[in-house]
Amino acid sequence: MKYYLIAGERSGDFHAARLMRALKQRDTQAEFRCWGGDMMEEAGGTMVHHYQEMAIMGFLEAATSIFKFRRFLKECEQDLLANKPDVLILVDYAGFNLRVAKFAKAHGIKVFYYISPKIWAWNQGRVHKIKALVDRMFVILPFEREFYQRFGYDVDYIGNPTADAVHEHALSDDFHQRNGFDPKRPIIAVLPGSRKQEIEEMLFEMLRILPPFLDYQFVVAGVSNLDPAYYRHFERINVRIVVDQTYDLLRHAKAAIVTSGTATLETALFDVPQVVCYRTSAVSYQLAKSFIKVKYISLVNLIADREVVKELIQGDFTARNLVIELHKVLDDEKYIAQVKAGYAEIREKLGRTNAADKAAELMVGYLKK
Repeated sequence: MKYYLIAGERSGDFHAARLMRALKQRDTQAEFRCWGGDMMEEAGGTMVHHYQEMAIMGFLEAATSIFKFRRFLKECEQDLLANKPDVLILVDYAGFNLRVAKFAKAHGIKVFYYISPKIWAWNQGRVHKIKALVDRMFVILPFEREFYQRFGYDVDYIGNPTADAVHEHALSDDFHQRNGFDPKRPIIAVLPGSRKQEIEEMLFEMLRILPPFLDYQFVVAGVSNLDPAYYRHFERINVRIVVDQTYDLLRHAKAAIVTSGTATLETALFDVPQVVCYRTSAVSYQLAKSFIKVKYISLVNLIADREVVKELIQGDFTARNLVIELHKVLDDEKYIAQVKAGYAEIREKLGRTNAADKAAELMVGYLKK
């Protein structure tokens, strides 16, 4: 069968690639055409556009990129018609993907959604659009199935692919030696995100706190989809950069400073105490506040439905507050125990399944029907 996949960011690229490999095991004749990233291409996808070309962060930034957005949308529509896939598989990235879903549905193309857009966080009314446009929704967070059921929409909970990836990751014993780190000094992991916009908004503030923590090594998790030279102006005497070694870094970190996103869940699954940070433009933040329907921004707190980790958002994200919170996750044993107990609850809620394989099994089954 012919599969057409669209992922608009790095985490989507990662999860879509795992899904593609699982689909290939169940459908040996599978052909993949993609809007995504390097990992999807490595999994056998024919790439139309890389997600870096489409990366937009924040409400205001999206509004000012409307012509670029429309151009990509038109190209995607034409490419869908030219290639006539058996199914369109959308991966999160709601702003673009729901518009593509509308076009696909109008032209008789079956639509699957792998990893639900976060409509439960804001603009919940979009659930009615999803019900009308998406043939099958595959969700990865336990509370999402209940959310959709409230609107009379039956979805498949397939487990969490991030939990699978963390569980499968092998411990690297040579991490310090490979990167030239001092094995006697504990590591503070810094996860600033994977897009230039969010890195530039977050990383300078994250690294303003160095003086009180000279006994630690700060290690920034870089990504290979950005030019290595880009990270050099963030380097300091006590700051190192590693590229595409995030899981190894978290396995060896004592604590972490994390930009809100999938990385907060990854950090929790590695049992690393963390401080979650987020900042965007003032206009984007004010617009977001008027729409957001949830109490938290980190997946950790959302899954637990309570504050397990501290979130420093917008005006609260200052060097002073970060120093206070980082001392707590490094030195306050009672607080650290509370955080790790919360992490244990999250792991239990997520359960243990091979999410990509379960999704592939269901998808192939639905298509054969």
